[in-house]
Amino acid sequence: MLNFIARRIGAGAVLLLVISLLSYLLLSIPDTDVGRQLLGPGAPQGAVDARNAELGLDRPVLLQYTDWLTHAVGGDLGTSWFSSEDVTLAVANRLPVTLSLMLGVTLVTALLSLLLGVWAGVRRGPVDRFVQLLGVVGYALPGFLVTLVLVLVFAVQLNWFPAIGYTPFTESPSGWLATVTLPVASLSVAAVAGVSQQVRGAVIDVMRQDYVRTLRARGLSERRIVLKHVLRNSSAPGLSVLGMQFVGLLGGAVLVEQIFGLPGIGSMTVTYTTRGDIPVIMALVMLTVIGVVLINLLVDIVIGWLNPKARIA
Repeated sequence: MLNFIARRIGAGAVLLLVISLLSYLLLSIPDTDVGRQLLGPGAPQGAVDARNAELGLDRPVLLQYTDWLTHAVGGDLGTSWFSSEDVTLAVANRLPVTLSLMLGVTLVTALLSLLLGVWAGVRRGPVDRFVQLLGVVGYALPGFLVTLVLVLVFAVQLNWFPAIGYTPFTESPSGWLATVTLPVASLSVAAVAGVSQQVRGAVIDVMRQDYVRTLRARGLSERRIVLKHVLRNSSAPGLSVLGMQFVGLLGGAVLVEQIFGLPGIGSMTVTYTTRGDIPVIMALVMLTVIGVVLINLLVDIVIGWLNPKARIA
């Protein structure tokens, strides 16, 4: 297991390095005069050149990347070109908001997908068709439409939850729960639809195996067969899709945070990308990649624990 984890960590480190290099090169391709943007169109060219030199933009791109990477490894992500705020501090202030959404959606998706998938795979018949219909409808509905309906019904008409804003958990746990409930619900619809279908298909395949019939012949209860044997052997596809959903959730978080007025990473990405603020964009890109690598590593570890053959794959 240790070798298995070490291989995954090594692959993740290489991925981080490659994506950081490609991202920096792509961000540097547009011929944008950052100094002119900062000082305004009426600034003298000498002042613009001095500002670009101060930011290090007069050097070759690879040298700029090497300098950024050296500081980033040491924990220094630089300073925003446009707001002059520390990038590490700016990201750290917004990260809890997005993490609240991601963790909430992951938990809701895992629980509901497991319940729906196992229910459909074991019961079959009308139950199976009902769960498949829910999956198709949930996956087909546009995310922004689901979000708007939730806001109109539960925030505007029923007034159960706030329509916009965010309350930190440290200030009020109940307020925090109220502000993240609707965003988590809107992001969970499509995720549950996709993962539950994978769990359902895997459960059906396992239930058809010969060893399941053997267990039934030995007199084991259906409940014990499902909980002890079927779940363990059918969990890998669902976990894999759940890990891939994380990438999609980051994209969906941009829209959801804009609609609900949440000061998270998603809204921050939109703001600083339109400005072309490379230090902030690079920090957000690396944060996203690290999150994806960690989630996939966790999924691989769990699958490797459930199925030892996966460690050799």
